[in-house]
Amino acid sequence: MAVAVASGILRLIPSTRAVECGLPVPRCCSLRCSLFAAPIPSKIRYHSDAAITAPRAASPKTVEDGNSNETDTVPTPKVIIDQDSDPDATIVEITFGDRLGSLLDTMKSLKNLGLNVVKANVYLDSSGKHNKFAITRASTGRKVDDPELLEAIRLTIINNMLEYHPESSSQLAMGAAFGVEPPGQEVDVDIATHIDVYDDGPDRSLLVVETADYAGLLVDLVKIITDIDIAVQSGEFDTEGLLAKAKFHISYKGKPIIKPLQLVIFSNVLSNSLRYFLRRPTTEEASF
Repeated sequence: MAVAVASGILRLIPSTRAVECGLPVPRCCSLRCSLFAAPIPSKIRYHSDAAITAPRAASPKTVEDGNSNETDTVPTPKVIIDQDSDPDATIVEITFGDRLGSLLDTMKSLKNLGLNVVKANVYLDSSGKHNKFAITRASTGRKVDDPELLEAIRLTIINNMLEYHPESSSQLAMGAAFGVEPPGQEVDVDIATHIDVYDDGPDRSLLVVETADYAGLLVDLVKIITDIDIAVQSGEFDTEGLLAKAKFHISYKGKPIIKPLQLVIFSNVLSNSLRYFLRRPTTEEASF
């Protein structure tokens, strides 16, 4: 699968054959799911079990206004999509040690998805330089509430990181297939996958999922959860190197998830579904 962003179109192209279509709103995007309710304005070629292709930078000159010292230890890239901290905007935070610049090309790519960057700031701490954006949909002026568009945002950011900082490919799951250097080790799905449910007030629970990253993970998670009648209210999705961590505020018929349901639904259904998606083999054209 490949990704290309141009003229407001994000294309995810499966390796078997690319069929361009406007995706319908998936079953997960029902009225139960207030966070994910609107269709994507762009056309998408998408399949959840594929990786992304990023143009490979030929030299450090292509670095997006940042530093690229290949002699240093490569830091762990982090992309955070936060739906909780701002009621009016989706907050995106990107960190890659101290190597990121102003990310003007990344902001342009986000605008090509039909988004407005309404605020941007940078801060430093011991983990590096953090670029933080507040983004809204250009068509409505509201925060992004569709899971496929949120995943498109995440893949676009990773795509740009692979293009302008090719050294990041060894630290990203997407780099295994399309980076200049694949990760040094493969993530063990059984070891990496953790699912926990916590109390989160009188009306909801907090679901925390940590697992190996892959393109389409956010959409798959929301679909699995909402297909079993669990409502997703808001959340945060973090990509940290080869792993992804999702936090969802969830409820069942307006109430927290009781312990027996937690065991049956999340320990079995969600865990087994994730293992299926992560271990599903890809089909090459030569096999036909």
